[in-house]
Amino acid sequence: MMTCCLVLCWAACDNKVYYEQVEKPRVIITCDPELDDLNSLIRLVLYAPDMQLEGLIYASSQFHWKGDGKGTKWFVEGREYTRNGLNYGPMESWRWDPEERFIDDVVDAYEACYPNLKVHDDYPTPEYMRSIIRVGNVEFDGDISKDSPGSELIKEKILDNVSGKLFITAWGGCSTIARALKSIQEENEGTADWSALKTKIQDKVYLCMSGDQDDTFANYIKPNWPEIGVLNVRGGTVPLAYGAQMRVPEEDKLYYSAQWLAENISSRGPLGAMYRIWGDGKQMVKDDIMDYFGLSGYTSDQLREMGYVVWMPPQPKGEFLAEGDTFTYLNLLGNGLRAFQDDTYGGWGGRKQPNTEGQTSTFMLGAADPVMPDFAAAAQNDFAERMHWSVTPAFKDANHHPVIKAPLSLKGKPGDTLKIRAEVKDPDNDDLTLKWWQFKVGSYVGDVSVANPETAATDFTIPSDAKAGDTIHLILEATDHGIPALTHYHRLIVSVL
Repeated sequence: MMTCCLVLCWAACDNKVYYEQVEKPRVIITCDPELDDLNSLIRLVLYAPDMQLEGLIYASSQFHWKGDGKGTKWFVEGREYTRNGLNYGPMESWRWDPEERFIDDVVDAYEACYPNLKVHDDYPTPEYMRSIIRVGNVEFDGDISKDSPGSELIKEKILDNVSGKLFITAWGGCSTIARALKSIQEENEGTADWSALKTKIQDKVYLCMSGDQDDTFANYIKPNWPEIGVLNVRGGTVPLAYGAQMRVPEEDKLYYSAQWLAENISSRGPLGAMYRIWGDGKQMVKDDIMDYFGLSGYTSDQLREMGYVVWMPPQPKGEFLAEGDTFTYLNLLGNGLRAFQDDTYGGWGGRKQPNTEGQTSTFMLGAADPVMPDFAAAAQNDFAERMHWSVTPAFKDANHHPVIKAPLSLKGKPGDTLKIRAEVKDPDNDDLTLKWWQFKVGSYVGDVSVANPETAATDFTIPSDAKAGDTIHLILEATDHGIPALTHYHRLIVSVL
C-alpha cells in the first residue's frame, strides 16, 4: 500500500494573508443598461481581486440600444416593442438614456470605496478600472457592420499572446464580441495562417453568455466560430434572476428579504446606494414603460393602468430585485472551487452535466442537479462582507475568509491510503468549522469519505472498485465563526492510477 503526503507553507505581510492562487482568469465584461446588469456589475467590482479584469464595455441588446443620433430608424420583428400589446414601428433608439454612463457611475462609486477596499484585499486602482471602460456596438440591436472602441479592445485581447482562456461575458447582446471576431475574420481569412489562427482563437475564447439577446451568436458567431467555448447557463446554485426570492428554499429567503438587504447591502456606502431594490424610486431610463420596479404600493393592474408593461408581479418594498447576469462569473471567482478550470467541476454558478449520451450539456439549475450543494448562503454572506469592506477602513473591524493550504491533486491506486495534510488559518483568528465532502463531479460515481472529515489533516483510502483513469473530487470547506460567517473551499482531485 502506498502513502502520499504533501505539505505547503505560508507567507504573511502586514495585515493581509497572502497565499498561492491557482490562477486569475482573464475577464472582459460586456453589459447593457438593464437594472440587473447594474446590480451584477456592483457585485463584480467587489470581486475584482479574484480575476484579471481587462474590459468593462457598454453593449446593446434587443432590450436596449442607443441609436446613431442621426435620426436613423431601426426595427427588428418580434422584439419587446412588438409584444405585450405594443406595436411600435421603426424607432431611433430603444430604452437608452442619451447620457448613459452606468459603468462609469459604478467605477466612480468604486473609487470612493477604494481607500477602504484596498485595506482588505489587493483591489486594482480606480485609474486602472477606468482605463478599461469602452463603448461597444451600442447603436443598433444586433448591428455588427462596423468596429467600435469596445470591439477593438476585445479584438486586441483575443489576438494577444497571453496564454490561457479569455472569458468574455455577454450580459446583453453579443454584437460587440461578434464584431471583434468578424473583424479578425475579415482581415485574416484566406491567408496561409488563417486555419491555425482560427484554431488558436477558438481554444482561447470562452463566452459566458446571458442568453443570445440580439441573435448575433446564432447568426454570426456559431456558424463562423463553431468551436468557441460557451457557458450556456440556464441557472445555477445561487439564484439571482428576477423573482429569485419566489423560487428559493425557505431557509434561503432571508438573503432576499428587505431587512437583510437594508442591513447588508443597500445601506453600505456608495456602491450599496446604487444597488437596485424593489420600490427604490429609481428608473434606469426616465419614463421607461418596462421599468416599474422602482415603484411600490401598486398592484399589477394599477401599474398597467399607469401605462407600464408588467411582466412579473410587484414585490414588497426593499426586497431583492435582480442580478440576472451574475451567474456568468460566479464560477470565475477565487473561492477555491476552481470551477473556471473545467466546465464539469461545478461551483457557485453550476456545472456542465453529462447527458444520457455521455456528452456535456448546458449548465443545470441547482435544484435539477442532485450533486450540486446549495451555495446561496455562502455566496450572499460573502457579498455582504465585501460590501462591509467598502465602508470599513480598518482590517481588524471586518471579517475575512479562511485561508487553506493543501494539495491540488494526488494520485494513487485502488486500495491506497493517501495522507492529506492541509492547513487552515483565519486572518482574524476566528474559530473555524471544517468539513471534507465529496463533490460528485468526478468520474468515480460511488460514495467516498475521508477518515476524519472535520479535521484539516486526514487520510483517504481510494475505493477498491475504482478504475484506472477515475477521478474523485474532495472539497475541504472552511467556515469561520465571524459575522457574517465566511466560507472558503479547497478542491483536491484524486486521480486513480
